[in-house]
Parts: sequence; C-alpha cells; structure tokens
Amino acid sequence: MASKQDHADVLIVGAGTAAGVAARHLAEAGFSVVCLEQGEWVDPGDLPGNKPEYELVGGKDWHPDPNIRRRREDYPLDHSESDLPVWMYNGVGGSSVLYGGIWARALPSDFRVRTLDGVADDWPLSYDELLPYYQAVEREMRVSGLAGNPAYPPGFDPPLPPAPIHRTGQVMAEGMNKLGWHWWPGTNSLPTLNREGSREGQCVRYGVCRMGCPEGAKSSTDVTHLRDAVERGVQVITRARVARVTLDDSGRANGAIYLRDGAEHFQSASLVIMAAGGIGTPRLLLMSTSERFPNGLANSSGLVGKRLMLHPYGVAVGLYDDDLENWLGPAGEHIGSMQFYESDASRGFVRGAKWSLLPIAGPLEAAEKWTHPLSLAGEQMWGDGSADRMKSFVRMLQWHVIPEDLPEETNYVSLHPTLTDSDGLPAAKVNYRVSENTRKIVDFNLARALEAHDAAGATKSWIAGRNFMTGHNTGTAKMGNDPATSVVDRFGRTHDVPNLYIIDASVFTTSTGVNPTATICALAKRTATHIASNAGKLEVAS
Repeated sequence: MASKQDHADVLIVGAGTAAGVAARHLAEAGFSVVCLEQGEWVDPGDLPGNKPEYELVGGKDWHPDPNIRRRREDYPLDHSESDLPVWMYNGVGGSSVLYGGIWARALPSDFRVRTLDGVADDWPLSYDELLPYYQAVEREMRVSGLAGNPAYPPGFDPPLPPAPIHRTGQVMAEGMNKLGWHWWPGTNSLPTLNREGSREGQCVRYGVCRMGCPEGAKSSTDVTHLRDAVERGVQVITRARVARVTLDDSGRANGAIYLRDGAEHFQSASLVIMAAGGIGTPRLLLMSTSERFPNGLANSSGLVGKRLMLHPYGVAVGLYDDDLENWLGPAGEHIGSMQFYESDASRGFVRGAKWSLLPIAGPLEAAEKWTHPLSLAGEQMWGDGSADRMKSFVRMLQWHVIPEDLPEETNYVSLHPTLTDSDGLPAAKVNYRVSENTRKIVDFNLARALEAHDAAGATKSWIAGRNFMTGHNTGTAKMGNDPATSVVDRFGRTHDVPNLYIIDASVFTTSTGVNPTATICALAKRTATHIASNAGKLEVAS
C-alpha cells in the first residue's frame, strides 16, 4: 500500500464543518494538512433551490437522509431500532451544505447540567472559556444577527446586521409580546452584506437554505474555509473512504488506510484528527480495531458510540388569513425564542427547548404539514380543495421546538454485522429511543407554541408532528476529564492515543438545547489553536 501523498503534519478524517475550521486554522499556522473526504466538492449550480422543481429534487438527490439519497459516497444506516432516522450529508462542507444556517451558541447553563439539575454531566470547560472561539468563528462564518439578546450574557454581538424581520416575524413577534414571552430576531450564518474579496455572495433571500444555497450565500465550510485552506496548501482528497486509522508500535496514530477508485492507499501523518461526525467518527473508531484496541480505537472507556443524542424536534403550525410572504428568505430562522429554555421544576421535567420560527418551504411541505389536521378531521389531502390547501403555504408559519436530549448509554451507534457500504465496509446501526424527559419537553413546548400561534392571530393551529429528525448527531465520543468515563479530554484529545483528536459533535458532553453548529465550530477552533500552540509538546512539525 503505497502512499499517494507525502507525509502530513496533520491528517483530518473528513472535510465537513469542523474539519473546515480546523484545516484553515492549522494551514495558517504553517502545518501541512491532508483531509480525506469520502464525498465530492459541491457545485452551487447543482443545488436545487433556484429551480422550479426544487422540492422534488430536494426530496431525493439532496435529501438529508443518506438512505434516501443513496449516493456512492453515502453509507447505509440501519435505524430499524431507532425512533427516528438519522440525517447527514457526506461531501466537502459536510452537513453544513444542507443545514438551515441557524446559528445559536450554547448557554452557560448547558455546560453545568449536573451542577444545576443533577442529571448527565458537566462539561470539562465553561461558556466563558469557549467565548473567544465563538466570537472568532462568528467572524469567519459571517454570522448575521442583532446584538443584545437578553437570553445570553453580554458578548454575543454578531458581526453582520440581521436580515429584515419581514411579515412572518412581525406577526409572530406581536403574539409573543401579548404573552410577555422572549423572542429575538433570527441569528443565522448568512451574510447580509457583501465583503470585498469574499467567496460568499450576499444573501438574496431565496428562502431555500435547508436545501443548500445556489447563490453560495450560506456559510457552509466548503465556501467559508476549505477553499481558502486549499489555497494555503491543504490537500483535500475526495472520494477517499477511510477504512481505519492506524497506529505505530508505540501506540501513536500514524495515519489512515483509505479506499479510492477501488484501490487501497495509506496516508501517513504525525497527528490525526477525527472529523467524520457524530455517526461517522464512532463508526470509524469501532472499525479501527487492533491488538492494542480490540474493542475499537480509543475505546478503553467503552463509550465510543454510546450516549447518542439526536434532538428529536416537534413542529407546531399556524395558518393565517394574510399572505405572509413566508417564501422570502432567509430560512434560516426568522425569529427565535428561549422563553422555556432553562429548567423549571414545576413543569415535571429538567432542561428545556429553543424555538425557531421557520417558513414552509413550498407546496409539497405544506401538503405534508396539512396531513395531520385533515386526518384528525377524517378528510383526505387530495381531492376537493387540495389545490387551495397547497397554495396556503404562503399563509403558514411553523415553530420548530428543539429539545435538550439528555445522554443515555442505551442510545448508541454500532457496526452492523452484515450490512455494508459500496466498498464492503460495515454500515452503522443506530439504536435510539426518545426518553420520557425529552417527550415531556417537546409536549410542553408544543402546547405553548400553539398558544403563541393563537396570540399571533392564527385562524387554525395544530401540532404537525413529533420526533422529527434534525441531523444534530451528538455525544458518541464524550468529552470529560476522567479517562474511565469519557473518550476525549477538554481539548478533544483522546485519552488513549496522545496524538489522536476528535473535533466534531461526537465530543459533546450534553446535547444542549440549541442547534449545534456554533459550538462545533468553536470547539474545532479551540482544538486547532491548542494543537498549533503546543506543537512541540505534541511532536507535530510546523
């Protein structure tokens, strides 16, 4: 197995959200970096959002479920033992290509759940420690929003102004004001201003952020980081499916074996970073068995793949009299609310949820959201009145409720005994059940969301469903101080292998109750800074 590339200072497995942040930072610090990515670069012109058939294409070739997309670079996921499917995107930029662009920091309480609520574990770092990295990546990701959100401590000052609060946000804000509930203009990783020399365009308000931005105006890391990283010498090898991470005789990581175009190759490196996501990283660690690690690489704790947290969200839809122009972007978050985020013992559960006000993407999604109230009324979607119902999407708003999903070792990712990907490597099997606490969070918040719709003047409102998937796959390589009860330390370095790091959402100690992208990026920036600042101690050339 001859190496196709020269020895690298740093090998990053994956070229997604966290990898982009780390690769650019390390390249700027003078390291030679190679990224191995099983997918391809995305051509914005291929994205569906500016095409008449965008919902049809987005429901197949660009669907966030790899079992539906079924591209060569996707590996199958067995979720027959899961209460919901798993979403992710395999390609340069990772799931940031298809995320909605909602940007939310974790709150200080998220790092102290054990101390405050007596459940789960405290993170081995605090909000204040992560604050400068949040601020740094918000500049890099060109985050837009309004400073001063009272849900956060001082210091959350998005670098770009917010998108206009058009009719959707205005209507709902009036309802929230009547109830005396918190709301704030949406904070999104979408540039609202042009920047000279930037690869990103300014948001033109297509409103299709969740299907990728054909304008290149959503801050996915293939746009914001990886192209710059390549100009600084980073090598991104696409169609490279990693089979296992390898060790030298002393037990240090020395590279990875990968498959490309039917051939097996080896990439050597002084330091290895795992950035394959909350499903992909434990899958690869479990595949990387050896005499030293018979149960999977860096798995002396037995926690690799365990404590999977998925943010099973609920949706409350409201139908209004007026055309709200909800097709107008960004989408993205129009407004958000943290009214019911912190724990309140009187509610009968711990922790809480973040709300995001989103538009309906189009008539097909409107039809899907109409299904539940019609079925309760004994009516059919299709037939008399179906065209009018589909047109009603311009008058519909939806609150998405993102609950904090607490960790349980009975929720986990493992290797499938028989199912394989197109290269014959074991597929991932997902075992996941929504906990009683998470169900209570969702039910309580959906009931309040219906109240918000009523206060805002909805003519009809209903719960469109629970246990929807978000693509927020966290917790499968827990961060902590104790090697017996965690996989990585506070900087993402594995306890078992001193030059093996993990920087994706698998390191989350708890899921938090917010969209994870901001925290993923901040942690990746912090780990890359730590590696660059301690290169001599870590025996990494620079």
